[in-house]
Amino acid sequence: MASGRTRLLLALLALNLCGCAGYRLGPVNGAVAGARSVQIQPFGNHTLEPRLGDQVTQEVRAELQRDGTYQLATHGDGDIVVTGTVTRYDRSEVTLSSHDVLVVRDFRLTLTAHVLAKDRATGKAIFDQPVSGSTVIRVGSDLTSAERQALPLLANDLARNVTSLLAEGKW
Repeated sequence: MASGRTRLLLALLALNLCGCAGYRLGPVNGAVAGARSVQIQPFGNHTLEPRLGDQVTQEVRAELQRDGTYQLATHGDGDIVVTGTVTRYDRSEVTLSSHDVLVVRDFRLTLTAHVLAKDRATGKAIFDQPVSGSTVIRVGSDLTSAERQALPLLANDLARNVTSLLAEGKW
């Protein structure tokens, strides 16, 4: 009887350990967490929507700190310099009212920025590509207010994608 319980406990322990076999603690790109620093330059804005560049810059900095793979260089020069320009802001219909097909209930907001990350020492581009983020908003009586409230979510989604490219890249 005791041997049956022992076997069961050993089987459960083995199963538990196998579930964690693919998990890696720390950065996935092989770097030591916090060993390098990243400087985020203010993002430019080439859209007609005001304040997008400022919001994206703020969210990229916050997301980089939250991720922890790199230190945020707030004073002085970082090992990696990230610059970007918001190039596109789109709104597209997702769902329409069931009573009137001309009335939109939900919009998908998409924000695209061209982002360049360069190694300061070598000048080599780590990545140089467009990065997008999106969110869905429910339209009430005021579309402008709904978009304004969704702006931090939209910028945060783009920031997560930029941080992911930095943290998971191999260079």
